[in-house]
Amino acid sequence: MAQSGGITIEEFERLPDALALNHELDDGELVDVSGNTPSHNTKRDFIVSQMLPHVRSGRLGLAISEQEFEFGGNAHGPDVAFICGSKLHLLDSNRRVQRFVPDLAIEIVSNNDKFNDIVKKAKRYRRYGTREVWVLDLANRQALVVAEDRQVILDDDSVFESKLIPGFSMPLAELFDWA
Repeated sequence: MAQSGGITIEEFERLPDALALNHELDDGELVDVSGNTPSHNTKRDFIVSQMLPHVRSGRLGLAISEQEFEFGGNAHGPDVAFICGSKLHLLDSNRRVQRFVPDLAIEIVSNNDKFNDIVKKAKRYRRYGTREVWVLDLANRQALVVAEDRQVILDDDSVFESKLIPGFSMPLAELFDWA
C-alpha cells in the first residue's frame, strides 16, 4: 500500500542496506533515525540485558532491539521490543521488516527526537495492535506508558513492569542511572 505518494513497505524492504540503515518508513517517506548517543544505546542494551534472562528462562517470547515492524504500511524499529511466545512463529528471518507488531515497544527519547513525533509513533504502535508502549524520557527521568489498561506518566521512583512479562520488574531510577 502506497503512503502519500511515497514508497511502499515492499519498496522499503528492497532498499540496499546502506540506504535503509538508520531509517524508518513514515507515511511513504524515509525518516532518518540515526544519531543515538552512547547514553541512549547503553540504556537500550541494559534493558535488553535485564529482560533477556527472565524472558528466556520463563520461555515467554523474545526481547530484541532495533527490529523493524510494519505498522499499517509504515516501518518502525522500537529501541526495544518484546514479542510474546505465541507470535514467535511469525518471525521471518528473511525480512528486514516483520509483518506483525510487537506486544511491547519501548522508545528511548533521543536528543534529536521531537515530542510530537514520539507521541505519533506511540499512538501508531497502539493503533496497529502493540499492547503496551513505554516512552523513556532520559532528560526528565520520566516514562510515558500507553497500554490497553492505562495511560500514565511515571517518575524515576516508579518501577518498569508489564503484565506481558510476568515477574519482571526494574526500578526506573536504576535504568536512568545506568551509564
